[in-house]
Amino acid sequence: MKKIPLHYQILIALIVGTFLGFLFNPGEITLADLSLTASRSETGYQVIEKYAGDQQKEYEFKDRNELVANYPELAKLFAMGELEKPVTVEVNQRSIHIVDSVKKVTLTYTRSIDQKMVVTSYSASSGEELVKKYPQWETDYFLFGTGLSQKVMVISKWLGDLFLRLLKMVTIPLIVTSLITGIASLGNATRFGAMFSKTLLYYLFTSLLAISTGILVVNLIRPGIGAELPGGSGVLSSGRESVGSIFLDMIDRLIPTNIIHSLGAGEFLSIISFSMLAGIFIILVGGKHAKVLTDFFQAGFEVMMRMTMFVISLAPIGVTAFMIYAVSSQGIEIFKTLGWYMITVSLALLIHAVVILPCLLKFVAGRSPLQFAHAMSPALMTAFSTASSNGTLPLTMTCVEENAKVSNEVSSFVLPLGATINMDGTALYEAVAVLFIAQAYTGVVMPLPDQILVAVTALLASIGAAGIPHAGLVMMAIVLQAVGLPLEAQGVIIAVDRVLDMCRTSVNVWSDSCGCAIIERYRGPAASSNST
Repeated sequence: MKKIPLHYQILIALIVGTFLGFLFNPGEITLADLSLTASRSETGYQVIEKYAGDQQKEYEFKDRNELVANYPELAKLFAMGELEKPVTVEVNQRSIHIVDSVKKVTLTYTRSIDQKMVVTSYSASSGEELVKKYPQWETDYFLFGTGLSQKVMVISKWLGDLFLRLLKMVTIPLIVTSLITGIASLGNATRFGAMFSKTLLYYLFTSLLAISTGILVVNLIRPGIGAELPGGSGVLSSGRESVGSIFLDMIDRLIPTNIIHSLGAGEFLSIISFSMLAGIFIILVGGKHAKVLTDFFQAGFEVMMRMTMFVISLAPIGVTAFMIYAVSSQGIEIFKTLGWYMITVSLALLIHAVVILPCLLKFVAGRSPLQFAHAMSPALMTAFSTASSNGTLPLTMTCVEENAKVSNEVSSFVLPLGATINMDGTALYEAVAVLFIAQAYTGVVMPLPDQILVAVTALLASIGAAGIPHAGLVMMAIVLQAVGLPLEAQGVIIAVDRVLDMCRTSVNVWSDSCGCAIIERYRGPAASSNST
């Protein structure tokens, strides 16, 4: 019986995982309206929840911080000082969405206060800890958060994470051996310099194109005008992070003080810079020592590729598990709230992925975009499901070399470098998200000088972003600080970040792959032809 090709296996896994995810998606759970009455008590503060039918519950809190942590909607009551008398707040259109992901339980609470939708997330390491920290959710959690849907989420998340751990296990050894082997096989430092400069030029050019596309689309659609985000309204101010400080921090991370620590901590910028230097100095040393080291790292690379092929054979299982978790854990209603924002990000990513990069493939690399996309489809679908470009790197290298017929000399150098510093999708996403937040926060379109600052900061931040799920959110804080926007404005867009993370990771991997095709064509006649 003929074996089904890997890209079809992964496609089937995507479809099956999506179907099962929808099947086990608990959705938004509607709760009854209530009124909250807050007052001072002898021991601190008292809150009374009143429901229809004269039902009520009472909770005691020792101080204001504990009260506000449990009931953020009561924070505004303290704006003018302490509570002098009991105050009642009406809370309507209430719903919750509970996600259980092995070591983290998140309860997302959506409600209407003063005709404005407010979203708050409560998280803990387990359901028991959640109800202990937030006792008002005890009944609802044990009623809605311990069913079959949550058990499916836990199992699928565990299986998906196990597959991702296997991919990450081989990633760093593969990067080190492939980079050193690729550079050492060039034979002289001049050819390394030529390949490095072409690769860096391509990465900078495509990242700037991606950011420009995102800025253009967000200015045309203006998804943030009229939107409500946490943090209120205000004006832009100078941030704490300057472009210069971000650049200097990136340079610092290029030079490891302890490469063993960097290998253990997964500091990819440090690992790549050390591996590149090691490859260069193997060339400079030359002679029998260079041959011994080149053979050693070549042997290591062959072993890691064989191990990688074993891990890749498990991809359909991992992809199915990831898709079940991703679809089952996303609430549908939040997508309505952030619909225009998601459309803006998706449209910008789509333009970059199906217009700009294919044009570069066709007219610069001289390749058929459709054929190249077909060759890269297993890696692209795996990147989509795992949302990790670093985790997908072993499969990306395999697809580029075996399916797209790019030489190992090029792929072993371009792809590890690209998985760390070429984040087209992430850079585009950060620019769009920050401009969306600025529009929602100020009610106007951000001035051009600030947009340029966002573009430059997003480019630098994307270079330092880790190729792991949600890394873009971490780096977005730097961009927000650069233009003085509130970090808490990230809160509501986190709800849809997983889906957008999957999309932008696929664009990251697609851009790296296209870079391989372009560098392969222009690597020069003197390059060796040790294609695998």
